Amino acid sequence: MREHGIEVIELSPLEGFPDAVFIQDTCLIASRSKKAILARFGEPSRRGEEEDVGAFLAELGLEVSRVREPGTLEGGDVLVTDLGLVFVGLSRRTNRAGLSQLASFLPHVRVVPVPVPGELHLLSVATYLGRRRLAIVLGRVSPKVFAGFELIHVPAEEAYAANMLYLGDDVVLVPAGYPRTRERLEAAGLRPVEVDVSEFWKCDGGVTCLCAPFYEVI
Repeated sequence: MREHGIEVIELSPLEGFPDAVFIQDTCLIASRSKKAILARFGEPSRRGEEEDVGAFLAELGLEVSRVREPGTLEGGDVLVTDLGLVFVGLSRRTNRAGLSQLASFLPHVRVVPVPVPGELHLLSVATYLGRRRLAIVLGRVSPKVFAGFELIHVPAEEAYAANMLYLGDDVVLVPAGYPRTRERLEAAGLRPVEVDVSEFWKCDGGVTCLCAPFYEVI
């Protein structure tokens, strides 16, 4: 990420929370609005990770809100575009109450629900790649909700590669070892940069899970 001009803030390990490396799930940072929304994890064992992140974001001067019971919302279910449009997965970890609370925190943004009941998170099967482009795994999420977008189909046997991170300027960070996905990204005019995240794969984590972007578009 740093090699491609991204400013990276590295936080210290959070003792007692072995999944805390998957920091994306803790929050949504809307830097243009100077707001941060803290998750309420659908996985009870992860509750508490967001407190450390929330304190750090408050120190940066962001207005910090949080999803409250009965809502659950995890950052891995929030797919942000640069079109004033945010898709939120209704998954194993995020429910409609959490989606509604997110929408109330960001009234200037259109929030669209995406049913993915069998998935860990929406970003496990769909990623926004700028310029109205989306990478999706057919059969794991309906393409109908993404009408008007250019869809890049990730092969089912390479579904893990759908968890990729757009860095801007047509550069996309992808897990190494998925040649068909790489070819399709290149055919769409994108420049894939491969990174070995195989150890995180063992914990059901991927490229996007490891960072919490400051979204300047919301």
